[in-house]
Amino acid sequence: MMRVLEFIVALLIVAGIGVVAGVASPGSGHVDRSLTVGKDLRQVYDVLDNFRRFPDYAVLRGQDRGMQFKLSGKSFGPGAEIGWTSTLPKIGDGSLTIASATPEFDKVDTTTPSATIVWDLDNKWRGIDKHFTLNLERKGSRGQLTDINWAYDVKYGWNLIDRFSNLYIHGEPDSFIQGGLGNLQNVLAAIPNVDYSKMVPVIEQTQPQPVLLISTSIQRKDGIDGLEDAISKAVTELNAAAKQLGVNVTGSRIVITTNYGDQTYTFDVALPIDSSTLTVNGQSEQLVAATQPALDTSGASDDATATADAAAAKAAPGGHDRFGRLLVGNGVRATLAFGGPALKGMWSGTFAGVPLTRDMLKAYSQTHGYRFDDVVNRSYDVVVTPQVKDASGAITTYAKYAIYLPLSDAPEQTPEQAAGIQPPTPETAPAAAGTAAPAPTGTAPAAAATAGD
Repeated sequence: MMRVLEFIVALLIVAGIGVVAGVASPGSGHVDRSLTVGKDLRQVYDVLDNFRRFPDYAVLRGQDRGMQFKLSGKSFGPGAEIGWTSTLPKIGDGSLTIASATPEFDKVDTTTPSATIVWDLDNKWRGIDKHFTLNLERKGSRGQLTDINWAYDVKYGWNLIDRFSNLYIHGEPDSFIQGGLGNLQNVLAAIPNVDYSKMVPVIEQTQPQPVLLISTSIQRKDGIDGLEDAISKAVTELNAAAKQLGVNVTGSRIVITTNYGDQTYTFDVALPIDSSTLTVNGQSEQLVAATQPALDTSGASDDATATADAAAAKAAPGGHDRFGRLLVGNGVRATLAFGGPALKGMWSGTFAGVPLTRDMLKAYSQTHGYRFDDVVNRSYDVVVTPQVKDASGAITTYAKYAIYLPLSDAPEQTPEQAAGIQPPTPETAPAAAGTAAPAPTGTAPAAAATAGD
């Protein structure tokens, strides 16, 4: 009996010590880690102010390849949510919600010194009011770096077991942050260093359009004049093909970029037509959308592949190229192009600003988690209004271009659209002598007006 009493007393003493230790333990927990990345603060902010890229850098998927993620709520900014489910007890189910983002996204540009984004966390970790705080601070002599401080905070209240869990805050919470920062750095490294902070893009639902197209290329050193000559020649050939086929051209020329290389610019010139059914070699053909070609294991370069495609297009009218596009003859092909969502940006100026705007759209898509396929559904530009020249050949009014990046996975609107932000009115007159061309609508100024810039 005495031993039983001694055992009970010992348990009471241990329990008392545990209660005292629990009461003396902190009522909250905190852990944070930092990393400096070679990216502008705006790009980092955009990746973290939505959850569409979260599965790409979260450590969770590395722990459970079968984990399922689900987006909900808003697509960007406060109110955006992501949830996950896992069959592994170690991970379980959970969710994150963007609670706040300061300043608002449209106030963040290349001069913003700092920003803070807060994610509320709901998972199996002990405690209440669990949240991550991501503090971004501009660094570097030219402000080209961003310091990311990722912190985790939790309250335990008077739950003594939860208070003891603070002893393990450097376990799962710490590894979640450390692994996330490392993966985030890799995600950011793949995004082009392009300033799109002044761009106001929109997501537009494009309609399928039958087109005739022809492949061509120029040396980038040939500049704008070489580009205009190549496009003019292609348009002439396309108009002749349309006439031969008995169809009407319904809009202005479209340039579909195949490869904007260091030395060579390879592209398709297309004209929209009024029929999706063509008669070639006496056979009626229904135009269909291009499809993903079979995997090329030959190791051929993009330029070599484009050259082979152009050569194949000149033979066997009535056949199809590797994308399933109808061969019309003399290098002309026909297909059902576009259709579906596309990220759209505007540019007023010479063609030199189009590649820059295209790169901005790609960088914007990557930071916002919009997926695109640049093999089958390539970016393209359309002349909305052509440039005007005077009798001497000098430009009096710049052309206005609409640049499109087809998307395979995106929300219905960009944050700018959802907020009702309108792009600024573009300049239409040329810049003064010795100055750069006017900036694209809602973008940073372009480089000098040559195709190679």
